[in-house]
Amino acid sequence: MATVKFEEALARLEVIVSELERGDLTLDDSMRIFEEGMKLSKTCLKMLEDAERKVEILVRDKDGHKRVRALELDVMTEREEDGENGKNGGTS
Repeated sequence: MATVKFEEALARLEVIVSELERGDLTLDDSMRIFEEGMKLSKTCLKMLEDAERKVEILVRDKDGHKRVRALELDVMTEREEDGENGKNGGTS
């Protein structure tokens, strides 16, 4: 499969799903685009996994050394913004 942008692959997947849901295709055509959709799905998943690995932030540990940690958007809390456990009144 030629290099494809994530957005293009996702848009094609949406078209494939719509065509399959409509149910107007022959069995052969349905199988053909289903296989295409599975390949696109795997391609999109790999692109997302690669992007996730690239999204990292630098943080300092207790000793002040920098270390790399994956960015976790859904776990970020106000407490973490003030310090690891909200202790020290926001001073580290």
